[in-house]
Amino acid sequence: MKYLLGIDLGTSATKTILFTTDGKIVAQNSVEYPLYHPEESWAEQNPEDWFNAVITTIKNVVEKSKVNAEDIKSIGLSGQMHGLVMLDKNKSVIRNSILWCDGRTSNECNEINSILGEENIIKITGNPALVGFTLSKIIWVRNHEEKNYKKAEKFLLPKDYIRFKLTGEFFTEYSDASGTNLLDIKKLKWSEEILEKLNIDKKLLPEIKKSHEICGYITEEIAKLTGLSTKTSVVAGAADNAAAAIGAGVIDEGNGFMTIGTSGVIFSPIDKPIVDKCGRVHTFCSAVENKWAILSCTLSAGQSLKWSKEALFKEEELNNLEEKSVYKILDEKIENIPIGANKLFFLPYLMGERSPILDEKARGAFIGLLNSHNKYHMHRSVMEGVAYSQRQCLDIVKEMGIQFTNLRIGGGGSVSSVWRHMFADTLNCDIETVSSSETAALGAAILAGVGSGVYESVDLAVKRIVKSGDTIKTNVKNYEEYMKYYNIYNTLYNNLQNSFKAIAEIKTSTF
Repeated sequence: MKYLLGIDLGTSATKTILFTTDGKIVAQNSVEYPLYHPEESWAEQNPEDWFNAVITTIKNVVEKSKVNAEDIKSIGLSGQMHGLVMLDKNKSVIRNSILWCDGRTSNECNEINSILGEENIIKITGNPALVGFTLSKIIWVRNHEEKNYKKAEKFLLPKDYIRFKLTGEFFTEYSDASGTNLLDIKKLKWSEEILEKLNIDKKLLPEIKKSHEICGYITEEIAKLTGLSTKTSVVAGAADNAAAAIGAGVIDEGNGFMTIGTSGVIFSPIDKPIVDKCGRVHTFCSAVENKWAILSCTLSAGQSLKWSKEALFKEEELNNLEEKSVYKILDEKIENIPIGANKLFFLPYLMGERSPILDEKARGAFIGLLNSHNKYHMHRSVMEGVAYSQRQCLDIVKEMGIQFTNLRIGGGGSVSSVWRHMFADTLNCDIETVSSSETAALGAAILAGVGSGVYESVDLAVKRIVKSGDTIKTNVKNYEEYMKYYNIYNTLYNNLQNSFKAIAEIKTSTF
Protein backbone atom coordinates (compact mmCIF):
# COMPACT_ATOMS: atom_id res chain seq x y z
CA MET A 1 0.00 0.00 0.00
CA LYS A 2 1.20 3.51 -0.83
CA TYR A 3 1.15 6.52 1.52
CA LEU A 4 1.71 10.27 1.22
CA LEU A 5 3.00 12.68 3.84
CA GLY A 6 1.69 16.23 4.16
CA ILE A 7 3.60 18.72 6.31
CA ASP A 8 1.91 22.00 7.20
CA LEU A 9 4.39 24.56 8.56
CA GLY A 10 2.19 27.06 10.38
CA THR A 11 2.88 30.13 12.48
CA SER A 12 1.93 28.53 15.79
CA ALA A 13 2.82 24.90 15.05
CA THR A 14 3.87 22.34 12.47
CA LYS A 15 1.47 19.50 11.76
CA THR A 16 2.55 16.36 9.93
CA ILE A 17 -0.06 13.93 8.63
CA LEU A 18 0.30 10.57 6.89
CA PHE A 19 -2.47 9.91 4.36
CA THR A 20 -3.57 6.91 2.36
CA THR A 21 -3.95 7.56 -1.36
CA ASP A 22 -7.69 7.88 -0.71
CA GLY A 23 -7.04 10.84 1.57
CA LYS A 24 -7.68 9.04 4.84
CA ILE A 25 -5.57 10.00 7.84
CA VAL A 26 -3.34 7.19 9.11
CA ALA A 27 -1.41 9.12 11.78
CA GLN A 28 -0.75 12.74 12.69
CA ASN A 29 1.27 14.80 15.12
CA SER A 30 1.90 18.49 15.79
CA VAL A 31 4.50 20.50 17.67
CA GLU A 32 4.20 24.15 18.69
CA TYR A 33 7.00 26.73 18.85
CA PRO A 34 7.38 30.31 20.07
CA LEU A 35 6.77 33.57 18.24
CA TYR A 36 9.18 36.37 19.20
CA HIS A 37 8.41 40.10 19.36
CA PRO A 38 11.78 41.85 19.85
CA GLU A 39 10.08 45.22 19.36
CA GLU A 40 6.56 46.50 18.94
CA SER A 41 5.01 45.23 15.67
CA TRP A 42 7.97 42.90 15.02
CA ALA A 43 7.40 39.15 14.60
CA GLU A 44 10.16 36.55 14.27
CA GLN A 45 10.72 32.81 14.61
CA ASN A 46 13.80 30.62 14.74
CA PRO A 47 13.90 28.38 11.63
CA GLU A 48 15.61 25.70 13.70
CA ASP A 49 12.42 25.49 15.79
CA TRP A 50 10.52 24.67 12.60
CA PHE A 51 13.06 22.05 11.60
CA ASN A 52 13.04 20.40 15.01
CA ALA A 53 9.23 20.34 14.92
CA VAL A 54 9.28 18.72 11.47
CA ILE A 55 11.76 16.03 12.54
CA THR A 56 9.80 15.32 15.74
CA THR A 57 6.43 15.09 14.00
CA ILE A 58 7.68 12.94 11.12
CA LYS A 59 9.38 10.53 13.51
CA ASN A 60 6.23 10.35 15.64
CA VAL A 61 3.96 9.73 12.66
CA VAL A 62 6.20 7.07 11.13
CA GLU A 63 6.44 5.23 14.44
CA LYS A 64 2.71 5.47 15.23
CA SER A 65 1.64 4.37 11.77
CA LYS A 66 3.98 1.35 11.71
CA VAL A 67 4.00 1.49 7.92
CA ASN A 68 6.96 0.39 5.82
CA ALA A 69 9.09 3.50 5.25
CA GLU A 70 9.51 2.69 1.55
CA ASP A 71 5.72 2.74 1.14
CA ILE A 72 5.73 6.48 1.94
CA LYS A 73 6.15 7.54 -1.66
CA SER A 74 6.41 11.29 -1.40
CA ILE A 75 6.20 14.35 0.86
CA GLY A 76 4.45 17.64 0.18
CA LEU A 77 5.00 20.85 2.11
CA SER A 78 2.56 23.63 2.92
CA GLY A 79 3.92 26.71 4.62
CA GLN A 80 3.32 30.15 6.04
CA MET A 81 4.07 32.74 3.38
CA HIS A 82 6.46 35.69 3.01
CA GLY A 83 8.93 34.90 5.82
CA LEU A 84 12.60 35.61 5.10
CA VAL A 85 15.14 32.89 5.91
CA MET A 86 18.77 33.85 5.26
CA LEU A 87 21.54 31.27 4.89
CA ASP A 88 25.31 31.87 4.82
CA LYS A 89 28.00 30.12 2.77
CA ASN A 90 27.94 27.21 5.24
CA LYS A 91 24.16 26.88 4.68
CA SER A 92 23.54 27.95 8.26
CA VAL A 93 20.77 30.31 9.37
CA ILE A 94 22.11 33.85 9.82
CA ARG A 95 19.28 35.36 11.89
CA ASN A 96 15.73 34.63 12.97
CA SER A 97 13.15 34.63 10.19
CA ILE A 98 11.17 37.87 9.83
CA LEU A 99 7.56 36.71 9.44
CA TRP A 100 4.51 37.56 7.35
CA CYS A 101 2.90 39.42 10.27
CA ASP A 102 5.93 41.62 10.96
CA GLY A 103 5.31 45.34 10.53
CA ARG A 104 8.75 46.94 10.70
CA THR A 105 9.37 47.71 7.02
CA SER A 106 7.25 50.81 6.27
CA ASN A 107 10.29 52.86 5.29
CA GLU A 108 11.57 50.07 3.06
CA CYS A 109 8.23 49.90 1.25
CA ASN A 110 8.47 53.65 0.64
CA GLU A 111 12.01 53.12 -0.67
CA ILE A 112 10.82 50.37 -3.04
CA ASN A 113 7.97 52.56 -4.29
CA SER A 114 10.25 55.55 -4.84
CA ILE A 115 12.62 53.47 -6.98
CA LEU A 116 10.13 51.30 -8.88
CA GLY A 117 6.93 53.34 -8.74
CA GLU A 118 3.79 52.21 -6.89
CA GLU A 119 1.79 51.42 -10.02
CA ASN A 120 4.73 49.67 -11.65
CA ILE A 121 5.34 47.18 -8.84
CA ILE A 122 1.64 46.28 -8.80
CA LYS A 123 1.77 45.84 -12.57
CA ILE A 124 4.80 43.52 -12.34
CA THR A 125 4.03 41.49 -9.22
CA GLY A 126 0.24 41.82 -8.94
CA ASN A 127 0.66 43.40 -5.51
CA PRO A 128 1.84 46.64 -3.89
CA ALA A 129 5.04 46.80 -1.86
CA LEU A 130 3.84 45.52 1.50
CA VAL A 131 5.46 45.25 4.91
CA GLY A 132 4.37 41.64 5.14
CA PHE A 133 6.07 40.58 1.91
CA THR A 134 9.61 39.27 1.55
CA LEU A 135 11.18 42.00 -0.56
CA SER A 136 10.82 44.75 2.03
CA LYS A 137 12.35 42.41 4.64
CA ILE A 138 15.39 41.87 2.41
CA ILE A 139 15.83 45.63 2.02
CA TRP A 140 15.36 46.13 5.78
CA VAL A 141 18.17 43.69 6.59
CA ARG A 142 20.40 45.44 4.05
CA ASN A 143 19.58 48.83 5.59
CA HIS A 144 19.83 47.85 9.27
CA GLU A 145 21.97 44.71 9.47
CA GLU A 146 24.60 45.18 6.80
CA LYS A 147 26.88 42.47 8.20
CA ASN A 148 24.08 39.91 8.07
CA TYR A 149 23.16 40.94 4.53
CA LYS A 150 26.74 40.56 3.34
CA LYS A 151 26.86 37.04 4.83
CA ALA A 152 23.82 35.92 2.85
CA GLU A 153 24.29 33.28 0.16
CA LYS A 154 20.63 32.30 -0.21
CA PHE A 155 17.19 33.73 0.62
CA LEU A 156 14.47 31.14 1.26
CA LEU A 157 10.82 31.08 2.29
CA PRO A 158 9.88 29.05 5.40
CA LYS A 159 8.71 25.80 3.79
CA ASP A 160 11.55 25.99 1.25
CA TYR A 161 14.04 26.06 4.10
CA ILE A 162 12.47 22.89 5.50
CA ARG A 163 12.65 21.21 2.08
CA PHE A 164 16.32 22.18 1.85
CA LYS A 165 16.93 20.58 5.23
CA LEU A 166 15.16 17.40 4.11
CA THR A 167 16.82 17.12 0.69
CA GLY A 168 19.83 19.42 0.57
CA GLU A 169 18.35 21.18 -2.49
CA PHE A 170 17.42 24.86 -2.97
CA PHE A 171 14.06 25.51 -4.68
CA THR A 172 10.84 27.43 -4.32
CA GLU A 173 7.56 27.27 -6.27
CA TYR A 174 5.19 29.73 -7.87
CA SER A 175 2.45 30.11 -5.24
CA ASP A 176 4.97 31.13 -2.55
CA ALA A 177 7.26 33.03 -4.92
CA SER A 178 4.34 35.22 -5.97
CA GLY A 179 4.07 36.49 -2.39
CA THR A 180 7.60 37.91 -2.29
CA ASN A 181 7.11 41.09 -4.39
CA LEU A 182 9.89 39.69 -6.59
CA LEU A 183 8.02 37.51 -9.11
CA ASP A 184 6.71 38.76 -12.42
CA ILE A 185 3.16 37.46 -12.09
CA LYS A 186 2.59 37.18 -15.86
CA LYS A 187 6.01 36.07 -17.08
CA LEU A 188 6.33 33.63 -14.15
CA LYS A 189 9.97 34.37 -13.40
CA TRP A 190 11.97 36.53 -11.01
CA SER A 191 11.62 40.12 -12.18
CA GLU A 192 14.87 41.31 -13.74
CA GLU A 193 13.68 44.91 -13.44
CA ILE A 194 13.04 44.69 -9.70
CA LEU A 195 16.32 42.88 -9.02
CA GLU A 196 18.35 45.30 -11.13
CA LYS A 197 16.81 48.52 -9.82
CA LEU A 198 17.03 47.38 -6.21
CA ASN A 199 20.51 45.91 -6.66
CA ILE A 200 19.67 42.40 -5.47
CA ASP A 201 21.79 39.54 -6.84
CA LYS A 202 19.58 36.96 -8.56
CA LYS A 203 21.91 34.22 -7.28
CA LEU A 204 20.48 34.82 -3.81
CA LEU A 205 17.11 33.50 -4.97
CA PRO A 206 16.27 29.81 -5.49
CA GLU A 207 15.13 28.26 -8.76
CA ILE A 208 11.35 28.11 -9.16
CA LYS A 209 9.53 24.80 -9.70
CA LYS A 210 5.90 23.80 -10.24
CA SER A 211 4.13 22.82 -7.02
CA HIS A 212 3.91 19.14 -7.93
CA GLU A 213 7.48 18.79 -9.23
CA ILE A 214 9.96 16.63 -7.35
CA CYS A 215 12.73 18.74 -5.83
CA GLY A 216 14.83 16.02 -4.24
CA TYR A 217 14.83 12.97 -2.00
CA ILE A 218 15.22 12.42 1.72
CA THR A 219 18.89 12.48 2.70
CA GLU A 220 20.54 9.67 4.65
CA GLU A 221 20.88 11.97 7.67
CA ILE A 222 17.16 12.78 7.69
CA ALA A 223 16.27 9.12 7.13
CA LYS A 224 18.20 8.21 10.30
CA LEU A 225 16.52 11.00 12.29
CA THR A 226 12.96 10.25 11.17
CA GLY A 227 12.69 6.64 10.04
CA LEU A 228 11.90 7.70 6.46
CA SER A 229 13.41 6.10 3.38
CA THR A 230 15.92 7.80 1.10
CA LYS A 231 13.64 6.68 -1.74
CA THR A 232 10.92 9.08 -0.56
CA SER A 233 10.68 12.12 -2.82
CA VAL A 234 9.87 15.67 -1.73
CA VAL A 235 7.87 17.89 -4.08
CA ALA A 236 7.87 21.67 -4.22
CA GLY A 237 4.58 21.99 -2.34
CA ALA A 238 2.68 25.24 -1.95
CA ALA A 239 1.96 28.31 0.13
CA ASP A 240 -0.43 27.46 2.95
CA ASN A 241 -3.61 28.87 1.45
CA ALA A 242 -2.88 27.55 -2.03
CA ALA A 243 -2.36 24.08 -0.56
CA ALA A 244 -5.48 24.39 1.60
CA ALA A 245 -7.57 25.33 -1.42
CA ILE A 246 -6.53 22.07 -3.10
CA GLY A 247 -7.31 20.15 0.06
CA ALA A 248 -10.76 21.75 0.05
CA GLY A 249 -11.32 20.92 -3.61
CA VAL A 250 -11.35 24.59 -4.68
CA ILE A 251 -9.24 24.66 -7.84
CA ASP A 252 -11.47 26.13 -10.55
CA GLU A 253 -12.66 29.66 -11.28
CA GLY A 254 -16.10 30.35 -9.83
CA ASN A 255 -15.32 28.62 -6.55
CA GLY A 256 -14.15 30.17 -3.31
CA PHE A 257 -12.42 29.02 -0.15
CA MET A 258 -12.24 30.77 3.21
CA THR A 259 -9.61 29.81 5.76
CA ILE A 260 -9.93 30.90 9.36
CA GLY A 261 -6.56 30.12 10.88
CA THR A 262 -4.21 32.61 12.55
CA SER A 263 -5.20 34.89 9.68
CA GLY A 264 -8.45 34.93 7.75
CA VAL A 265 -8.26 34.37 4.00
CA ILE A 266 -10.65 34.35 1.09
CA PHE A 267 -9.09 32.47 -1.83
CA SER A 268 -10.64 32.47 -5.30
CA PRO A 269 -8.98 30.63 -8.24
CA ILE A 270 -8.85 32.49 -11.57
CA ASP A 271 -7.79 31.43 -15.06
CA LYS A 272 -5.91 34.65 -15.85
CA PRO A 273 -4.16 37.12 -13.54
CA ILE A 274 -6.57 39.90 -12.49
CA VAL A 275 -5.11 42.66 -10.32
CA ASP A 276 -6.74 45.13 -7.95
CA LYS A 277 -5.04 48.40 -8.93
CA CYS A 278 -5.36 49.64 -5.34
CA GLY A 279 -3.66 46.52 -3.99
CA ARG A 280 -6.37 45.89 -1.39
CA VAL A 281 -6.38 42.16 -2.15
CA HIS A 282 -3.59 40.06 -3.60
CA THR A 283 -3.04 38.30 -6.89
CA PHE A 284 -0.91 35.18 -6.45
CA CYS A 285 -0.11 32.09 -8.47
CA SER A 286 -2.19 29.05 -7.67
CA ALA A 287 -0.56 25.74 -6.80
CA VAL A 288 -2.41 24.33 -9.82
CA GLU A 289 -0.46 24.74 -13.04
CA ASN A 290 -1.48 27.69 -15.27
CA LYS A 291 -3.88 29.14 -12.72
CA TRP A 292 -3.78 32.17 -10.44
CA ALA A 293 -5.82 33.27 -7.44
CA ILE A 294 -7.24 36.32 -5.77
CA LEU A 295 -6.48 36.24 -2.07
CA SER A 296 -7.46 38.57 0.77
CA CYS A 297 -5.88 38.45 4.21
CA THR A 298 -7.26 39.58 7.56
CA LEU A 299 -4.09 39.29 9.62
CA SER A 300 -5.73 38.46 12.97
CA ALA A 301 -8.71 36.16 12.51
CA GLY A 302 -8.26 33.05 14.60
CA GLN A 303 -5.54 35.02 16.36
CA SER A 304 -8.18 37.48 17.58
CA LEU A 305 -10.28 34.62 18.97
CA LYS A 306 -7.22 33.13 20.65
CA TRP A 307 -6.38 36.51 22.16
CA SER A 308 -9.93 36.88 23.48
CA LYS A 309 -9.86 33.42 25.05
CA GLU A 310 -6.50 33.96 26.73
CA ALA A 311 -7.10 37.57 27.81
CA LEU A 312 -10.66 37.20 29.05
CA PHE A 313 -11.27 33.59 30.02
CA LYS A 314 -8.41 32.23 32.13
CA GLU A 315 -10.83 30.88 34.71
CA GLU A 316 -12.88 29.01 32.11
CA GLU A 317 -9.74 27.49 30.64
CA LEU A 318 -8.50 26.28 34.03
CA ASN A 319 -11.88 24.77 34.86
CA ASN A 320 -12.48 23.43 31.38
CA LEU A 321 -14.69 20.37 31.19
CA GLU A 322 -12.73 17.44 29.78
CA GLU A 323 -15.33 16.54 27.17
CA LYS A 324 -15.55 20.05 25.74
CA SER A 325 -12.98 22.48 24.43
CA VAL A 326 -12.95 25.95 25.91
CA TYR A 327 -13.97 27.35 22.52
CA LYS A 328 -17.06 25.16 22.45
CA ILE A 329 -18.02 26.33 25.93
CA LEU A 330 -17.62 29.95 24.83
CA ASP A 331 -19.73 29.30 21.72
CA GLU A 332 -22.52 28.09 24.00
CA LYS A 333 -22.16 31.17 26.21
CA ILE A 334 -22.42 33.68 23.35
CA GLU A 335 -24.91 31.88 21.12
CA ASN A 336 -27.88 33.60 22.77
CA ILE A 337 -26.33 37.07 22.83
CA PRO A 338 -28.18 39.06 20.16
CA ILE A 339 -26.52 40.08 16.90
CA GLY A 340 -24.43 43.19 17.44
CA ALA A 341 -23.27 42.19 20.94
CA ASN A 342 -25.32 45.00 22.47
CA LYS A 343 -23.87 47.59 20.07
CA LEU A 344 -20.26 46.60 20.73
CA PHE A 345 -17.73 46.59 17.88
CA PHE A 346 -14.27 45.07 17.60
CA LEU A 347 -11.60 45.97 15.05
CA PRO A 348 -9.37 42.88 14.58
CA TYR A 349 -6.13 44.77 13.94
CA LEU A 350 -4.00 43.03 16.57
CA MET A 351 -1.01 42.82 14.21
CA GLY A 352 -1.87 45.81 12.05
CA GLU A 353 -3.96 44.97 9.02
CA ARG A 354 -3.49 43.95 5.44
CA SER A 355 -6.74 43.45 3.51
CA PRO A 356 -8.44 45.68 2.78
CA ILE A 357 -6.84 48.71 4.51
CA LEU A 358 -3.10 47.97 4.08
CA ASP A 359 -2.09 49.66 7.34
CA GLU A 360 0.55 48.13 9.59
CA LYS A 361 -0.09 50.94 12.11
CA ALA A 362 -3.73 49.96 12.67
CA ARG A 363 -4.52 48.69 16.17
CA GLY A 364 -7.21 46.46 17.61
CA ALA A 365 -10.06 48.26 19.33
CA PHE A 366 -13.33 47.74 21.15
CA ILE A 367 -15.75 50.51 20.31
CA GLY A 368 -19.01 51.17 22.11
CA LEU A 369 -18.11 49.65 25.48
CA LEU A 370 -20.70 50.23 28.18
CA ASN A 371 -20.94 49.28 31.83
CA SER A 372 -23.59 46.74 30.82
CA HIS A 373 -21.17 44.77 28.64
CA ASN A 374 -19.45 41.66 29.98
CA LYS A 375 -16.68 39.46 28.62
CA TYR A 376 -19.16 37.34 26.66
CA HIS A 377 -20.36 40.42 24.77
CA MET A 378 -16.70 41.20 24.08
CA HIS A 379 -16.01 37.67 22.86
CA ARG A 380 -18.98 37.76 20.50
CA SER A 381 -17.92 41.17 19.18
CA VAL A 382 -14.46 39.73 18.42
CA MET A 383 -16.05 37.00 16.30
CA GLU A 384 -18.33 39.52 14.58
CA GLY A 385 -15.41 41.89 13.92
CA VAL A 386 -13.52 39.15 12.06
CA ALA A 387 -16.69 38.33 10.09
CA TYR A 388 -17.12 42.00 9.12
CA SER A 389 -13.49 42.16 8.01
CA GLN A 390 -14.04 39.10 5.82
CA ARG A 391 -17.14 40.78 4.39
CA GLN A 392 -15.10 43.85 3.46
CA CYS A 393 -12.66 41.62 1.60
CA LEU A 394 -15.42 39.72 -0.18
CA ASP A 395 -16.94 42.99 -1.36
CA ILE A 396 -13.65 43.87 -3.08
CA VAL A 397 -13.33 40.43 -4.68
CA LYS A 398 -16.83 40.80 -6.09
CA GLU A 399 -16.02 44.35 -7.22
CA MET A 400 -13.26 42.78 -9.35
CA GLY A 401 -15.90 40.76 -11.20
CA ILE A 402 -15.41 37.46 -9.37
CA GLN A 403 -18.70 35.90 -8.32
CA PHE A 404 -19.63 32.77 -6.43
CA THR A 405 -22.66 31.70 -4.46
CA ASN A 406 -20.98 29.59 -1.83
CA LEU A 407 -17.69 29.40 0.01
CA ARG A 408 -16.01 26.30 1.32
CA ILE A 409 -14.45 26.85 4.73
CA GLY A 410 -11.41 25.43 6.50
CA GLY A 411 -8.92 26.19 9.25
CA GLY A 412 -9.22 25.86 13.00
CA GLY A 413 -11.84 28.59 13.26
CA SER A 414 -14.17 26.66 10.96
CA VAL A 415 -14.78 24.16 13.77
CA SER A 416 -17.06 26.69 15.47
CA SER A 417 -20.66 26.23 14.33
CA VAL A 418 -21.53 29.67 15.73
CA TRP A 419 -18.82 31.29 13.64
CA ARG A 420 -19.80 29.38 10.51
CA HIS A 421 -23.38 30.64 10.85
CA MET A 422 -22.05 34.13 11.49
CA PHE A 423 -20.02 34.02 8.27
CA ALA A 424 -22.97 32.70 6.26
CA ASP A 425 -25.15 35.54 7.51
CA THR A 426 -22.64 38.42 7.29
CA LEU A 427 -21.25 37.40 3.89
CA ASN A 428 -24.72 36.62 2.51
CA CYS A 429 -23.17 33.47 1.12
CA ASP A 430 -23.73 29.78 1.82
CA ILE A 431 -20.87 28.24 3.81
CA GLU A 432 -19.90 24.66 2.98
CA THR A 433 -17.64 22.43 5.03
CA VAL A 434 -15.42 19.73 3.52
CA SER A 435 -14.68 16.17 4.53
CA SER A 436 -11.17 16.90 5.81
CA SER A 437 -10.44 19.48 8.49
CA GLU A 438 -6.73 19.32 7.56
CA THR A 439 -6.96 20.92 4.15
CA ALA A 440 -3.44 22.39 3.97
CA ALA A 441 -1.66 19.13 4.80
CA LEU A 442 -4.03 17.21 2.50
CA GLY A 443 -3.39 19.65 -0.34
CA ALA A 444 0.35 19.23 0.13
CA ALA A 445 -0.06 15.45 0.11
CA ILE A 446 -2.11 15.61 -3.11
CA LEU A 447 0.68 17.59 -4.77
CA ALA A 448 3.14 14.94 -3.56
CA GLY A 449 0.92 12.26 -5.05
CA VAL A 450 0.82 14.00 -8.44
CA GLY A 451 4.58 14.48 -8.46
CA SER A 452 5.30 10.87 -7.57
CA GLY A 453 2.83 9.45 -10.09
CA VAL A 454 0.22 8.26 -7.59
CA TYR A 455 -2.35 10.57 -9.21
CA GLU A 456 -2.54 11.64 -12.85
CA SER A 457 -3.43 15.24 -11.99
CA VAL A 458 -4.54 17.54 -9.19
CA ASP A 459 -8.02 17.68 -10.72
CA LEU A 460 -8.48 13.90 -10.74
CA ALA A 461 -7.04 13.58 -7.23
CA VAL A 462 -9.45 16.20 -5.88
CA LYS A 463 -12.43 14.45 -7.51
CA ARG A 464 -11.33 11.19 -5.95
CA ILE A 465 -10.54 12.43 -2.46
CA VAL A 466 -12.32 15.64 -1.48
CA LYS A 467 -15.93 15.38 -0.36
CA SER A 468 -18.25 18.19 0.64
CA GLY A 469 -19.85 18.28 4.06
CA ASP A 470 -22.67 20.31 5.58
CA THR A 471 -23.91 23.54 4.03
CA ILE A 472 -25.07 26.48 6.13
CA LYS A 473 -27.56 28.67 4.30
CA THR A 474 -27.77 32.41 4.80
CA ASN A 475 -30.51 33.47 7.20
CA VAL A 476 -32.01 36.51 5.47
CA LYS A 477 -33.31 38.12 8.68
CA ASN A 478 -29.95 37.70 10.36
CA TYR A 479 -28.20 39.11 7.30
CA GLU A 480 -30.36 42.23 7.39
CA GLU A 481 -29.63 42.67 11.10
CA TYR A 482 -25.89 42.21 10.65
CA MET A 483 -25.85 44.82 7.88
CA LYS A 484 -26.99 47.50 10.32
CA TYR A 485 -23.79 46.93 12.25
CA TYR A 486 -21.60 46.25 9.24
CA ASN A 487 -22.44 49.66 7.78
CA ILE A 488 -21.19 51.26 11.00
CA TYR A 489 -18.12 48.97 11.11
CA ASN A 490 -17.21 50.20 7.62
CA THR A 491 -16.79 53.76 8.96
CA LEU A 492 -14.69 52.99 12.03
CA TYR A 493 -11.23 52.57 10.52
CA ASN A 494 -11.40 55.83 8.59
CA ASN A 495 -12.48 57.65 11.74
CA LEU A 496 -9.58 56.20 13.73
CA GLN A 497 -6.80 56.09 11.12
CA ASN A 498 -5.01 59.23 12.32
CA SER A 499 -5.27 58.09 15.93
CA PHE A 500 -3.70 54.74 15.03
CA LYS A 501 -0.83 56.56 13.36
CA ALA A 502 -0.27 58.77 16.40
CA ILE A 503 -0.34 55.77 18.74
CA ALA A 504 2.21 53.92 16.61
CA GLU A 505 4.59 56.88 16.76
CA ILE A 506 4.71 56.89 20.57
CA LYS A 507 8.02 55.39 21.71
CA THR A 508 7.80 52.97 24.64
CA SER A 509 10.14 50.55 26.37
CA THR A 510 7.57 47.76 26.59
CA PHE A 511 9.28 45.54 24.01
